[in-house]
Amino acid sequence: MATQVPTPGTPVRGSKTGKPIMALFDLLGRSWALGVIWQLSDGPLTFRQLQERCEQVSPTVLNKRIKELSASGLVERGGSGYQLTATGIELFALLKPFGQWSQDWAKGLSET
Repeated sequence: MATQVPTPGTPVRGSKTGKPIMALFDLLGRSWALGVIWQLSDGPLTFRQLQERCEQVSPTVLNKRIKELSASGLVERGGSGYQLTATGIELFALLKPFGQWSQDWAKGLSET
């Protein structure tokens, strides 16, 4: 059974009404969705390059995630491979601070 791409206004995990934030959380909560966005933040990558950077994620999962992120307007296929759209770049700008925060968090945990 095909999984539907989370769309605002339709039922998604955690929301029967499909509130936009819940649709976004459903999409980003899927395996490797955030990883794909993070890896594409440095520029376009071919499928194989993206798979390697995503720690050898299975081709099936990666293909599914790319399709969902593309249908959601966050990723597109360009001349040099897959890349973030303007909307994807805007989303990454909001996510980027989590990178440094996670480094600080990990350091703090290792010091306790």
